[in-house]
Amino acid sequence: MTLPVDSLDMWEATAGLPEQMAAALAAAGTVDDLTAAALAADGPITNVVACGMGGSGIAGDVLAAVAAPDLAVPVSVAKSYDLPAFVGPDSLVFAVSCSGDTEETLAAATAAGRAGATVVAVTAGGRLGALAVAEGWPVFDVPADIPQPRAALGAMAVPPLVVLERLGLLDGVSARLAATADALSRRRDQLVRPGSVAEELARRIGRTIPLVYGAAGPAAVAAQRWKTQVNENAKSPAFWSTLPELGHNELAGWGQGGDVTRQVLTLVTLRHGGEHPQVAKRFAFVADVLLEVVADIVEVWAEGTDPLAQLFDLALVGDFVSLHLAGQEGTDPGPVPVLADLKDRLRA
Repeated sequence: MTLPVDSLDMWEATAGLPEQMAAALAAAGTVDDLTAAALAADGPITNVVACGMGGSGIAGDVLAAVAAPDLAVPVSVAKSYDLPAFVGPDSLVFAVSCSGDTEETLAAATAAGRAGATVVAVTAGGRLGALAVAEGWPVFDVPADIPQPRAALGAMAVPPLVVLERLGLLDGVSARLAATADALSRRRDQLVRPGSVAEELARRIGRTIPLVYGAAGPAAVAAQRWKTQVNENAKSPAFWSTLPELGHNELAGWGQGGDVTRQVLTLVTLRHGGEHPQVAKRFAFVADVLLEVVADIVEVWAEGTDPLAQLFDLALVGDFVSLHLAGQEGTDPGPVPVLADLKDRLRA
């Protein structure tokens, strides 16, 4: 299937996620200086920090959601110029930037190096790549032909997980990634066909604004991914939130304005079979409350039983939904001129 306008071939780039993940997994074992870098640290690693912004920064959210339940040390995600004050010689810091020129990530990576942390770069080059070479940091390469960072989810999310496995901090992740790539290949083959679930979801959302809810953990990361993909691909507003937290605040905000919200918002709930039983009850209650104040409520269920596979499955569905939303309006999903304008303004 093709889109009416797709100057950067985002459809094909999105469809290539399973192969991208498999390639990143295979390449991750070839970075020879990783162990040496870790051994150079002054003692054991006691904390992990992932730095990155936008389509690159989602790799840190994936890392935290997937690794935190099994990791014996805390994982933090830094999406700014600054690092947490605790970063030091016992820290493992991932600096993730597809272009290598993200100014926030460069600032954070530089600070991590000065703090004596073990730094690992995930990038296609740029100034981050040059900095990593100069400092002797391990570098995991992102393919240079990927049209936009948001189309490099597999290339950027896989290496940090493999690094944790290679350093003995997280067991069995390579096998899980391989199985996820296989499952995504089958899901992708369904999603690229005319009349797919993604196309139907985009039709139901139409010109309304999607509000995406997911349970804390992998589904929340997928909800965030849906939101940002709609923003960048469809050039449309979107919002996301997470359960159970929204049941302690946001839910109360639906007491007013239903005559407006039912015209402009569609609730999308991202579900999976591993939800806490109480969270499943919360989803049902939220649907009851919002039924009369949103245009529609659509459920999307993840395939698979592994939280890693569920996260990527929900993300891939959302990626294709955002492309179909762009196609419905004749919008080119690739370029994001307003973001380029912001970077130019900051450089002025």
